[in-house]
Amino acid sequence: MNKENYFISCLENSYIGDDAAVIGNYVYSKDAFFENVHFKREWLTYKQIARKAMLVNLSDAVAMNAEPKYALLSVAMPKEMSKTDMKSLADGFLEVAQEYGISIIGGDTISNTKLDITITIIAKTQRALKRSKIRHGYLFAHTGVLGGAAKDLRKLFNLGSLHSKSKFINIKLRKNFVTKSERILKAGMDISDGLFSDLAKMTELNNIGLVFHQNIAKSIACSGEEYEMLVAFDKRDEKAVKRRAHQSRTTLNIFATAIRNRYTNRCKAHHF
Repeated sequence: MNKENYFISCLENSYIGDDAAVIGNYVYSKDAFFENVHFKREWLTYKQIARKAMLVNLSDAVAMNAEPKYALLSVAMPKEMSKTDMKSLADGFLEVAQEYGISIIGGDTISNTKLDITITIIAKTQRALKRSKIRHGYLFAHTGVLGGAAKDLRKLFNLGSLHSKSKFINIKLRKNFVTKSERILKAGMDISDGLFSDLAKMTELNNIGLVFHQNIAKSIACSGEEYEMLVAFDKRDEKAVKRRAHQSRTTLNIFATAIRNRYTNRCKAHHF
């Protein structure tokens, strides 16, 4: 058990284990977006930092088939940030909030040595998409193309620059696909720690293994912060899922089948 999972196990809370906590019809999620951990200020504008922080947090709600309603912001800001910088940061938060129909209802601001952001999202759902309920023979698929986030991160560390449409800067959430497919998807989560690592969470929870349909390079499958969807569904619904992917203009890659063996994650832990 890695340190992240060990710490979570110490909390002994039955709501912890999915992308967000589901209580009644409400879905609650919270993620940190910290300078020098998730980004460097020289890589992104303040507006881009705020947009990405919001989208990273919204990804959890979208992954659980929930409609985001409210956001609480906590922002720790360096003293050298100007009012212009603060306005740019605020504009990024507000822009994403308006795009998704979210009200920013409160939070906290403090002075800090670096820019650290945490956001709580409150969403509503009638049919939560969880990580459980996967059976032998179900198909696994992911949306989009993986590997771009890690590739772009390497560029930044090598002092390169990124296009404004880079996945590292501009996350594309798969809300339309999840909403259209809610009645046929059996399980799902967003890919934040890399495909292989997130598969480990789902396979362990459901006590299953996998047989891959093709080899997937570690450079692709270990790329974190992709924020694509990882989903499982009954093979009898394959055509229906493909049809909904087409309707939502979503690339869908069916790559594995659930079987009764043991899955081994080949990626290093991202958190500890």
